[in-house]
Amino acid sequence: MQKEPITVYGYNKLTHEIERLKIHERPQVLIDLEAARELGDLKENSEYHAAKDKRDFIDSRLEELGKILAHAQIVDPSTIIHDSVSFGSTVVLEDIDSQIEVKYTIVGGVEANPDRGLISFNSPFARQILGKEEGDEVSVRTPGGKKEYEIISIEYEDIKFDDAK
Repeated sequence: MQKEPITVYGYNKLTHEIERLKIHERPQVLIDLEAARELGDLKENSEYHAAKDKRDFIDSRLEELGKILAHAQIVDPSTIIHDSVSFGSTVVLEDIDSQIEVKYTIVGGVEANPDRGLISFNSPFARQILGKEEGDEVSVRTPGGKKEYEIISIEYEDIKFDDAK
């Protein structure tokens, strides 16, 4: 499988989540599971089933995070020349029809948050602007239909991630 770029921030965020799940949440859910078992009849024991579901969720999430990190390639976008749109670029585009400007930063898939202007390098929109330069006009397909943009600026900005979920 191909490596997928991720920022140092994104990598650290995922490793901290793994650590939290392994060191805190999973051991606690095993304690809760054992305590629920002692309540008796497992068939109608809601505490047991809730703890078992939580354990299964944690195990599934740990497996998913392990796969993500196994295929992650840490990239420091501040070391990349941003004379064309690439991973870590912050791009300002102007809608040619409405003249409204939008600003996006190209990040790894697990870091994407379109509501905050962080789009995955693998998203259809990003794939259509990767490699383009300032002044280029680009026609992109969006959920709202086809749009024409002019690339106003491309630069590296420190990426501001929101830790809230």
